[in-house]
Amino acid sequence: MTETAEVKMYSDYKSPYAFLAFDPAYELESIYDVRIKWRPFQLRLKGKGQRSIYSEWKVKYSYMDVRRNANILHGGKMLRGPLKIFDTTPALIGGLFAEKHGLLKEYSRTVFEEFFKRELAADEADAIADVIAGLDLSAEEYRAYLAGDGADEYEQAQEEAVEDEIFGVPLFVFQGEQFWGQDRLWLLEHRLKEAGLET
Repeated sequence: MTETAEVKMYSDYKSPYAFLAFDPAYELESIYDVRIKWRPFQLRLKGKGQRSIYSEWKVKYSYMDVRRNANILHGGKMLRGPLKIFDTTPALIGGLFAEKHGLLKEYSRTVFEEFFKRELAADEADAIADVIAGLDLSAEEYRAYLAGDGADEYEQAQEEAVEDEIFGVPLFVFQGEQFWGQDRLWLLEHRLKEAGLET
């Protein structure tokens, strides 16, 4: 019997493409002998006024494109563009906290959905503490983790991302090979089949 293979998934809660990739990525675990290893990655984006006109057009197109994907392939998930560039560190550390308690999927679905409805400030610890409490976890333990071990583990994940040469999300890494974007999941699946990992 072969050992379960690992697929890293780098993700950030402010990425609509990471949102669309999240559940399909975990569905791979039911089709292939793989385990998804979620890794937090902070996208560093330029805000309005800091980008060239070409980049502005690209952002506008990207949201149109991801909405088309959401409507056609993902049951019409709501994707409202954020009104500012968010530092999602509190939310990403919240993901690490939820993962330690076996609730990463539930937490991430809530954060993604509320963020893209513009109902969650992913850069505010108080807002994330409310999400944590909504999962029947301790908001105070989250706050302590955010200020202590969580900050350290988040930084270690950013260092790991440098080692893996991560430049965007969602980005999957399987046996050292990168697959960037939710629209590359089919190619990742192709590699998993080639590796004989179908269950």
